[in-house]
Amino acid sequence: MTLTLTDELEQFVRDEVKRGAFASNSEYVRNLVRERYLQERSRAARMKALDEALSRGIADAEAGRTIPIDEAFKTMRETLRREAGTRS
Repeated sequence: MTLTLTDELEQFVRDEVKRGAFASNSEYVRNLVRERYLQERSRAARMKALDEALSRGIADAEAGRTIPIDEAFKTMRETLRREAGTRS
């Protein structure tokens, strides 16, 4: 694989290697790609979990398994209050 960088970016990479942050230009680029790859995997996993939660919520609503909004907010406030108390 060949990469083309602007002069400014190329100098930045060389400077990072010179200061000892990385052993080579290739290591620096691999590290950047790895970080981005892991971020994308994490984002994809979060999106999948969100889609699954939404599907469950829609199925519950369609099946009539709902509670009034004021009751839901009361329960959430109580849960958050308890969790905040355990962190203090």
